Amino acid sequence: MQFGLTPEQEMVVDTVRSFVEAEIYPHEDEVEKLGYVPHELGESLKQKVLEMGFYAPNFPEEVGGGGLDHLTFTLLERELGRGSMALTHFWGRPQNILMACEGEQRDKYLFPAVRGERMDALAMTEPDAGSDVRGMKATAVQQPDGDWVLNGTKHFISGAEHADFVIVFMASGVEDTPKGPKKKITCFLVDRGTPGFEINEGYHSLSHRGYKNCILTFDDCRLPNAQVLGEIHGGFKVMNEWLYATRLTVAAFCVGRARRVFDHATQWAAERHQFGQPIGKFQGVSFKLADMVTEVDAADWLTLAGAWRLDEGLEANREIASAKLYASEMLARVTDEAISIYGGMGLMSDLPIERFWRDARVERIWDGTSEIQRHIISRDILRKLGA
Repeated sequence: MQFGLTPEQEMVVDTVRSFVEAEIYPHEDEVEKLGYVPHELGESLKQKVLEMGFYAPNFPEEVGGGGLDHLTFTLLERELGRGSMALTHFWGRPQNILMACEGEQRDKYLFPAVRGERMDALAMTEPDAGSDVRGMKATAVQQPDGDWVLNGTKHFISGAEHADFVIVFMASGVEDTPKGPKKKITCFLVDRGTPGFEINEGYHSLSHRGYKNCILTFDDCRLPNAQVLGEIHGGFKVMNEWLYATRLTVAAFCVGRARRVFDHATQWAAERHQFGQPIGKFQGVSFKLADMVTEVDAADWLTLAGAWRLDEGLEANREIASAKLYASEMLARVTDEAISIYGGMGLMSDLPIERFWRDARVERIWDGTSEIQRHIISRDILRKLGA
């Protein structure tokens, strides 16, 4: 593993950081107060990214994407992590699972998504089935004519309010396994406006205001067989092939956000005076900064190492789980310590620290809770020993 960045990677980091500072930071307070991103602002951000040639950087060049490898894309995500998630959403990174599109699906979904003409959202989570994907109750039943009828509810669906279509996973049957019956899963492409399909506003979230979650309802929603993404009952296959690396995105976001929090805390420690000197002179504060930067660096390298393993074609499931686990819990500790350094002002909405603190909580939940990551890590270790 090379510890230095290539000139291309340095360019990506500098370009994204400059964009976030110039185009994202100035609008964060407005979005925080409104609770949503005004349509004109979102479209303006998307257009600027398109003009820069940075849209869909996670897709291969042969389909019109940026063609970034996993490591470079992780660096990009790390820099986007510094900014409001509601706003950086418009730096389009469509779901890689769209690479599973075939035939006419590529012209209808894949290519328009890469060009920024259509936006997607991913729907798996249900009110009674979060981490337990096999426990989903929303169903897809194939009819004698080959069409499918979808029924059920999905919730916590990020970005669906902007989506032109949704990539949704539904229970499509049952199979017998050595561990008992398990549901088969099929993935579908569902256009906004399809009869029987509705996108409704979700819950008011404490974290990432403006980055909305939505509730999707399917009521006898009829789809042709051509809307199946991948193979029938092959939902887990496309999930495992394209989605498991999304945990790296969360880890990278956490590192980028923690760097920003650390920068704020360091500046405050240098400028805030008590008892005749900067508070950073006191060990109670300076040692906090030392611990914070050590943890941020550790999470950074753990995350980049996972991305590097993917580029090298090496097994990376445990390493990615470790990165997601450590980085998300690191961000919680760093934001909490920043509150301590700021004192009472850290909890005031006049400063962004309380927002960073609130936002940090969800990172330990979505894309697999900390408990799920620990399960993945420990299972990988013990399986090699036959346990």
